[in-house]
Amino acid sequence: MTSPVIELSHVTFRFNRHPVLDDVTLAIREGEFHAIIGPNGGGKTTVLKIMLGLLEPQAGSVRILGGSVRDNRRYLGYVPQFRTFDFRYPISVREMVLSGRLGHMGPQLRYGDEDYAAAEGALETMDITDIADREIADISGGQRQRAIIARALVGYPRVLLLDEPTVYVDTPTATHFYDILEDLRKEMTIVLITHDVGALSPEITTVSCLNHRIFTHDAREITEEMIGAVYPCPVDLIAHGVPHRVFRRHDEMAEEDVITDEEEVDR
Repeated sequence: MTSPVIELSHVTFRFNRHPVLDDVTLAIREGEFHAIIGPNGGGKTTVLKIMLGLLEPQAGSVRILGGSVRDNRRYLGYVPQFRTFDFRYPISVREMVLSGRLGHMGPQLRYGDEDYAAAEGALETMDITDIADREIADISGGQRQRAIIARALVGYPRVLLLDEPTVYVDTPTATHFYDILEDLRKEMTIVLITHDVGALSPEITTVSCLNHRIFTHDAREITEEMIGAVYPCPVDLIAHGVPHRVFRRHDEMAEEDVITDEEEVDR
């Protein structure tokens, strides 16, 4: 078994005395495609910020690649939520991707040859070299998503962290997005955070359910017990593909109100 690339041990975080994370222990290993799912307000973004060193836990410890967050967070690539970007800003795709090198610049605070080479490599990896000089306001949602990932790749990360990456994008774009991630997983560990249990790709290898406390499962299937541990109300999930996942209907739902797989496909 490989050593953890990210390891949280008994992490606790409170905001205004309210518990956000309660005794969270988690180990993510090299080569995994790990999903952290849970309801909004359950602490998903907080745990991501702690991994990145943007927040300090009140208790517990965090290790990145066997060392401190301060020393090794440069090996983490971060893709924030789509809505955090202002795509009306007059900047080209190349300039946006290059901005991902800001944390790697030397004391001169100017881009060097290595920065430009990294940006060109990321553009090529994400297959958007042909639109590099177009403004981000003038490209499609799928192309913007590729540009955001390219921005995270310019630092040559060993772990890629993604916060709600498929929110505000259409289904075809989200599907293509997972195809991109599966290619990237050959080179790095991927950690995806989402509240949408229906958005999970079959390529995900391990799943953690987080709602202040965390429950980790070393399997790609999502069970009813996993969801019940973190969601306060009944949840039905209909998913298509392999593995195929269908949860039972709510007990209080009338038989005629149940949505079948076939009806879901037709919608």
